[in-house]
Amino acid sequence: MSFRTWADSKVKKCSWIDLKLGQISAIGCFLMIAKLWKPLLSLDWYWYAVIAVLAAIKPAYTALRK
Repeated sequence: MSFRTWADSKVKKCSWIDLKLGQISAIGCFLMIAKLWKPLLSLDWYWYAVIAVLAAIKPAYTALRK
């Protein structure tokens, strides 16, 4: 059993609330790292937009294909 198969079987057991709480947890962790490492927050706003778009391409492609 590969890690991906194992992870998929675990994710299928989660409800949408569990998934959203996981996302909120990840956001909180990122904000903590950003608070501790000042240069991360010194970027211009458009760099954050570029990162968000690049990170959203694969999930959007996966969700919108056949």
